[in-house]
Amino acid sequence: MAGPRAAAEQFRAACRELDQPAPVAPWQLLVESMGVRIYRLYDEQSGLYEYKIFGGLADCPPKLCADVYMDLDFRKQWDQYVKELYEKTYDGEKIIYWEVKYPFPLSNRDYVYIRECQEMDFDGRKIWVVLAQSVSVPQCPEKPGIIRVKSYKQSLAIESDGKTGSKVYMYYFDNPGGMIPSWLVNWAAKSGVPAFLKDMQKACRNYSKRT
Repeated sequence: MAGPRAAAEQFRAACRELDQPAPVAPWQLLVESMGVRIYRLYDEQSGLYEYKIFGGLADCPPKLCADVYMDLDFRKQWDQYVKELYEKTYDGEKIIYWEVKYPFPLSNRDYVYIRECQEMDFDGRKIWVVLAQSVSVPQCPEKPGIIRVKSYKQSLAIESDGKTGSKVYMYYFDNPGGMIPSWLVNWAAKSGVPAFLKDMQKACRNYSKRT
């Protein structure tokens, strides 16, 4: 990640987002569906969008959500877009490799990234925060036929909704490279994200049965 102080500030910044009623301009509300609000911000440098997602997971306590999100082996069972996913240690640092299935005729994308999960005490509230960002390591060279996503950043904050579920905030940016048709970008943002949260909700229920 960044240096320890910068990283600590990133964790706190993710916590603060849970209190924002809505991002202000230039962030735009893209879609609101199934209790999920998705905002986007155009990034002129890359010509791509950054996303902020606010939602909830009913009947899924925050620790369970964080455990499910961090469990890579379990994710292979419930996330239909995972082609390959594993964690390895290189030079003392845990690195995650993730290949994502893209619809034909597009090439799959892959990611090499680091992530960290912290259970925060934020003004007396318990919030789980996950930060992830892409890295480049010589042990994970690019593969033929797969496009490497070199710019990926995500943060996730989860806290209790005061009942039996969780409030969730997510920030997301990646540069998928190559030509991605606009219909796929729109589908991923408007339908893919709410569907992912729904799948995760189901995964949480199955996870608690499993353990």
